[in-house]
Amino acid sequence: MFDSLTDKLSSALRNLRGVGKLTEDNMADALKEVRAALLSADVHFKVAREFVERVQQQCAGQEVLKGVTPGQQIVKIIHDELVKLLGEGSTDLSPARPLKIMLVGLHGSGKTTSAAKLGRVLKKRGYRPFVAACDVYRPAAIDQLEILAKQEELGFYGDRVSKDVPAIGVAALAAAKTAAADCIIFDTAGRLQIDQDLIEEVQKLRTRVQPDEVLLVADGALGQEAVNVAKTFHEALQLTGLVLTKLDGDARGGAALSIKSITGVPIKFIGTGEKTTDFDTFYPDRLASRILGMGDVVSLVEKAQETIDQKEAEKMAEKLRKADFTLEDFLDQMRQIKKLGSMDSILGMLPGMNGVKLDGDAEKAMARTEAIILSMTLQERRKPEILNGNRRLRIANGSGVKVVEVNQLLKQFQQMQKMMKMLKGGGGKKMMRQMEAMRAKGGMGM
Repeated sequence: MFDSLTDKLSSALRNLRGVGKLTEDNMADALKEVRAALLSADVHFKVAREFVERVQQQCAGQEVLKGVTPGQQIVKIIHDELVKLLGEGSTDLSPARPLKIMLVGLHGSGKTTSAAKLGRVLKKRGYRPFVAACDVYRPAAIDQLEILAKQEELGFYGDRVSKDVPAIGVAALAAAKTAAADCIIFDTAGRLQIDQDLIEEVQKLRTRVQPDEVLLVADGALGQEAVNVAKTFHEALQLTGLVLTKLDGDARGGAALSIKSITGVPIKFIGTGEKTTDFDTFYPDRLASRILGMGDVVSLVEKAQETIDQKEAEKMAEKLRKADFTLEDFLDQMRQIKKLGSMDSILGMLPGMNGVKLDGDAEKAMARTEAIILSMTLQERRKPEILNGNRRLRIANGSGVKVVEVNQLLKQFQQMQKMMKMLKGGGGKKMMRQMEAMRAKGGMGM
């Protein structure tokens, strides 16, 4: 979502390289570009203006620190201001138990999916979540929430007969108590636009169930309109937090940069995809780093710890050490990587790689490789040397690829096995000595 903004900010700051001191004169053009970049990202004009003014006040007249370039110094200043803009301080939920959370928002913002996603997150934190279907207007809403609840093993309450939303909320509380749940999430109805009936209904539900948290689920792709929606809901319900969804899209991201500043309500969670796993706690400093192209290694490590089984990782490391790595192991490793998300999302978390886009070939290549290996028998995966011409033809037909693609995969795998055996047999040290000798002679251009 922030790729365009990242590119434009990087371009604006590039002109400051080589400057010995940050002054109003040499800052003027750069800050003009920063402001233009923010506005083009659909950031509210008032927010953009005040942001640039704060950065300018901090930068003007500052001596560049020893060992730090002006560009690096202003990136630090802009990073800190972005963190303030996105929301400093705690974004934690209320510690109350049972914890009652009401989700509100417009139709299509992702409330129902977010209810299940939030339930999944809280379950991992040690809660026993329960979701309540309070959208009585959209025919499939109750069914959708029930299916998602079963998928994530959450408690569920729905009433397909009653249209009395506050009464449904009270009944859901009783059902959650009976089920010994200590967290209940109310999924409310939305509209295509805010109207009085919608506001009155959620106000009545709020009065009856007395939630500890009222979270607005806002579509990040709405831009400045999301800010207006947040203001209206906040005035009516006294929101305690925001959930920004669809941050994996190609929208300009202005809502994320404006909404906290305009409403004063903290962003607590962000939705980054359609899967229930694509839901993260919001960290202003991490998003600021990603916007500035500095990556988000902390989130990547956390995601890896969450999705990759430690025992399996240790087992795989031992196989690699012993050079006992088969195509079956290779398939397992590919599947572990896929759990982390798309290759583009992983690249976005690496420093300097935000904005680097794969053309889709990497994802397609992984899918083809998986199909080829799955078309093999267990014996063939463990002993690929038995793969003769007839077997390779059968595998190609079974995976929908050409024989040459099967041959390429096997060749690459054989090269990888040779490299591992070389490292296992001490060849790694020999290779390092050879590289060192080449470098000393200038043979590698170092």
